[in-house]
Amino acid sequence: MKSETFGIIGGDKRQLAVANAIRTDGYRVYTSCFEKINISDNVQSWEDTALCSDIIIFPLPLTKDGKTLNTPFSDRKIVMNEEFAGHFRGKKVFCPTKDRLLKTARKWQDIQVYDFLDREEMQVCNAVPTAEGAIEIAIREYSGTINGSRCLVTGYGRIGKVLAQMLKGLGAEVYVSARRKESLAWIKLGGYNAVEHGRIIDSGEFDIIFNTVPSLILDSKIMAKIAVNALIIDLASGLGGVDFESAKRMGIPTVHALSLPGKVAPKTSGEIIKNTIFNILEEETM
Repeated sequence: MKSETFGIIGGDKRQLAVANAIRTDGYRVYTSCFEKINISDNVQSWEDTALCSDIIIFPLPLTKDGKTLNTPFSDRKIVMNEEFAGHFRGKKVFCPTKDRLLKTARKWQDIQVYDFLDREEMQVCNAVPTAEGAIEIAIREYSGTINGSRCLVTGYGRIGKVLAQMLKGLGAEVYVSARRKESLAWIKLGGYNAVEHGRIIDSGEFDIIFNTVPSLILDSKIMAKIAVNALIIDLASGLGGVDFESAKRMGIPTVHALSLPGKVAPKTSGEIIKNTIFNILEEETM
């Protein structure tokens, strides 16, 4: 790429890892909204960062309330409105969940905005730290060992595939549920026990259940049959796929584990974001 200046505005430690990875490649990087962390150079206001940078990188997640930018290491609240968007005219802006950003101001329609989270390489690479983080939680919260435990992974998407493989490598008896016939065939080919979503209730009791499906799949009726003595770890975004109120009433321990890559592996997660952004920029020049 030609010489570009990057601006990192807001986010958690993985955004700082993005900045470090870009600096290592020889580019100038400005950061802002990290006042609560003692970092050395190029820390300035977000307005100055926007002014000085050719390429802007917004945090993952973009926002937690739909109105302000996600800035956990700053006391400053940045409202994402028309005035905010106006600072980025003529810039290339990278963010996750592009649709959420576009809804905050009409001016974004005239600005180059790219969604790095929507990229397949980003999703695939992020599955590894997510799966490792889920296993770390299981080791910490489950009273037994993963080796020899009866584990259920609901969903056989990117995370489900990686997680099932890791659990099998640790010696767990792995069951994986899916809806589609082709997914069930791949599950069997991978050496796991295949379960149709509609028949989970008949699959017996489990020690640990990992949910990756972002819609309600573990309701009170199903949990009463398969999860009475289980630990449930929900990896799904949004409201997840577990009836948490029923689980609490039934005394079933649950963990809704969101944004695991940023919590358990910020360095790796930052490098994944950086590589994805660079892939997009290189494609733009082809």
